Amino acid sequence: MTEDDPLLGEAPYAFTRHLGMELADWSDGYARMKLPLEAFLLNRHGAVHGGVHASMLDTAMGYAGCWTGDAKHPQMCLTLSLNVQYLSRPTGTLLIAEARKTGGGNSTFFAEADIQDDTGELIAKGTGVFRYRKRTA
Repeated sequence: MTEDDPLLGEAPYAFTRHLGMELADWSDGYARMKLPLEAFLLNRHGAVHGGVHASMLDTAMGYAGCWTGDAKHPQMCLTLSLNVQYLSRPTGTLLIAEARKTGGGNSTFFAEADIQDDTGELIAKGTGVFRYRKRTA
């Protein structure tokens, strides 16, 4: 995708585009990502690869803590810690990650997220600690 995303004010970055992740909702302290299940996301025994879950949780939590409301002045972050609990296998065709910023200060923030499929099955949960990057603009 080369067009600007109306939520981001910029094109999705290469990694999320490669996996097929889409930022579906984003506001102060909240983000929701969607990912259609495709064969290339599966591991050797046909389940969604754990790295896909970790990537979705990490990405959604990062966005949840970096809302500025101004696409011309984005906030970036680095992941300091990521914990993932794998709970179930999806039975649907779409993964939906919802993340919430839970606290923090001027330099770091905390977040939590969960992934459900489009049937409502809870697939994974995660928590993370993130450091804000200094803005260059």
